[in-house]
Amino acid sequence: MTEEINKAATTLEILAPSSLSGNAILENPLLNKGTAFSEAERIELGLLGLLPPHIETLDDQALRAYEAFSTFETNLEKHVYLRALQDNNETLFYRLVHDYLTEMMPIIYTPVVGEACQKFSEIYRRPRGLFISYPERQHIQAILDNGIGKNIRVIVVTDGERILGLGDQGAGGMGIPIGKLSLYSVCGGIDPATTLPITLDVGTNNEERIKDPLYVGWRHARIEGEQYYEFLDQFVQAVKQKWPEVILQFEDFALTHATPLLEKYRDQLCTFNDDIQGTAAVTVGTLLAAVKTANINLCELNVVFLGAGSAGCGIAEQIIAAMVLQGLPEADARRKIFMVNSRGLVHDGVPAKFPFQQRLAQSHERVKNWSDDDSQSISLLEVVKQARPAILIGVSGQPRLFTEEIIRTMTAGTIVPIIFPLSNPTARIEVEPADIIKWSDGKARVATGSPFTPVSYNGQNYPIAQCNNSYIFPGMGLGILASKANRVTDGMLMAAAIALSESAENQPDSAEPGLLPPLSDIRKVSTSIALAVGLQAQDDGVAPKTSIHELQDKIAETFWEPCYRPIKHQS
Repeated sequence: MTEEINKAATTLEILAPSSLSGNAILENPLLNKGTAFSEAERIELGLLGLLPPHIETLDDQALRAYEAFSTFETNLEKHVYLRALQDNNETLFYRLVHDYLTEMMPIIYTPVVGEACQKFSEIYRRPRGLFISYPERQHIQAILDNGIGKNIRVIVVTDGERILGLGDQGAGGMGIPIGKLSLYSVCGGIDPATTLPITLDVGTNNEERIKDPLYVGWRHARIEGEQYYEFLDQFVQAVKQKWPEVILQFEDFALTHATPLLEKYRDQLCTFNDDIQGTAAVTVGTLLAAVKTANINLCELNVVFLGAGSAGCGIAEQIIAAMVLQGLPEADARRKIFMVNSRGLVHDGVPAKFPFQQRLAQSHERVKNWSDDDSQSISLLEVVKQARPAILIGVSGQPRLFTEEIIRTMTAGTIVPIIFPLSNPTARIEVEPADIIKWSDGKARVATGSPFTPVSYNGQNYPIAQCNNSYIFPGMGLGILASKANRVTDGMLMAAAIALSESAENQPDSAEPGLLPPLSDIRKVSTSIALAVGLQAQDDGVAPKTSIHELQDKIAETFWEPCYRPIKHQS
């Protein structure tokens, strides 16, 4: 067992209800230790004879679990195995993932979780979290009461409509909240007993799911309009009533709903949307680190986006905020952002579909001569030619749209091209990192949303940074809980981004200094982000004032480690 976890293995006892004993203990993943129950625990908890006689350590169990994990051939099989382990013994699951984080994070979350969501009904084994379906809306409070945890501090909720780049997966979207909360615990030290994944089942428009005889969700077209928003409000109000201090994270909601829900509820409780705000923070943090390694000034660079949805526009707004923080007037910062969607460059000569896109529209007068025909549509290639960006970010969810011509054109117009194809899962990425390195002749700084192995080019190795939200949201959650913040402010998200960029700077031994720390250091990064977030929450007036040392102590106290603690019955 690592020294870090050894220190956390305190003598604090877990008190189980006296009515809970025998198989009921073994079937509770938060209490189950399997073969590691001590002799005294086996006697008191009614476990004698239910387990083999040899008493093992968590180290022993983790070794056996890893050997079992290694026997599976496909990533989906490995995912199913880890989910089954989590449902059987949470502590062992988190210890295993902790010890093999770089290997297992892609299995429990992106990119494998995408396939797991698509096949959720097929691989479904036992319940985890809560499903709140529209036909049961009158029972929301009772459903919340049925949750296994009573002291819930973090909820991740989805309606399954926009799962990664895969679209509507209906009830299968539950794989996302489960995976996200696993990362909250293993990366951010959030006690899994205080987390709750929730899927709001409002139906699905995915005919393949509805026709699937194994589909476990509500077989009905998605509800829309006022019915949808009334249902969401019923849910949010019930959560506020039951857990007024909870963190409520919205996850993988469709473009049409994500921003309106965030704007409506962000001042009502401690809530944020990771697709919009978390993605923006991790991208800006990575970008700040990248421009520093390239020795260039962010405020002097043009930025082109492919994808003008809620995630892309959220990143753009965060980049603008970073430029303003560095002294650039906001109007000038907005002139440096070019959003391209399926209809071409977003400009005010064509009405934007959503208000958040309109705020990022370029002046048509400025770009009217950029089109290569009589239409008002301006292609990505033409934008790259005319704007000469140093930064190109892909959040389109569509593969292979960053072509060789686009990459070579961009490289010719800037000293150090910074290219982030961020779409998930891997099959949806805008361009393969190996192609970026080849077409830029090794000049580009590259970050992706999913993990990629290093690229070898002309005898040199180019590690690819994974610009994954897991660098941000676990530390955000830890900082919010430790500081007792009651809201999530824009300042807290910017503080997280800056802390991430500084963590990257403090990695002298990393494979690629200046981009991101290795995933193996993500727990250290999370504590650094938590401190920055907590201090900013105090400055923003949404958390009680403390000294920096008191906040550091509270972060350490809040940080959960996967180790067994003594269990006894309540007297």
